[in-house]
Amino acid sequence: MIPFDIQLRPGRPVSEQVVFAVKRAVAKGVLRPGDAFPSVRSLGKDLRINPNTAQKIVAALTQEGVLEIEPGIGARVANPRHTHVAEKEQRLREQLEVALIEARLLGMDSERIRALMDEISQNLNPEEDHDRNSED
Repeated sequence: MIPFDIQLRPGRPVSEQVVFAVKRAVAKGVLRPGDAFPSVRSLGKDLRINPNTAQKIVAALTQEGVLEIEPGIGARVANPRHTHVAEKEQRLREQLEVALIEARLLGMDSERIRALMDEISQNLNPEEDHDRNSED
């Protein structure tokens, strides 16, 4: 059984969808550092995907520092990388710029973009936003 939610949809590569679902699960705290991650074989079987695709997913998550491989134990969710704050901010800035350009091309104004960001943020960590609102 896979420890994260995913509904595969046509139009995007399966590997990209699974990598994103795992990252979302880590961001939401569903998967925590040290948690065991399914083997390539069980990931392929549970998702009904080619073992090569499952291997590609695990390799991508390992490369990005989301997973770490422990010889004799298997894959585990990694502790967050300790990179410089400016480096993290630059990576995030680039990703946000891509998303904002896409939003503008879809005809969205700043107000709608902010509302979507707030909605997504609340979905990632509803307890934090609830706690913040109860303090107001």
